[in-house]
Amino acid sequence: MNEETNISQREIRLNWKRWLNYPSLVKQLPFFLFLTVMAVIYIYNGHYADKVVRNINRTSKEVKELQYEYKTLKSEIMFRSKQSELVKAAEPLGLKETTGLPAVLKDSGKE
Repeated sequence: MNEETNISQREIRLNWKRWLNYPSLVKQLPFFLFLTVMAVIYIYNGHYADKVVRNINRTSKEVKELQYEYKTLKSEIMFRSKQSELVKAAEPLGLKETTGLPAVLKDSGKE
């Protein structure tokens, strides 16, 4: 039994030598190149994901700023369109608010 274990240990020792000789390395070269390409793609994917996340964050900040600007402008327009504000804006132009009923105009040619 001791001889059998010695033989199997020798085979294991010789087995790794088979993987390190020139023909087996040439045979494994496409696989190593494939692993290299996969590693490069993995690194690129990580950098691309970081870039996309930064872009999304920047865009979301810009959207928030535009929402604030929209709400501010909308409230300003609503304030300026109130009747009292319109009267104040029309005074420098010489326009005044009517206090009576509106006059009805009739076309005299259509009778």
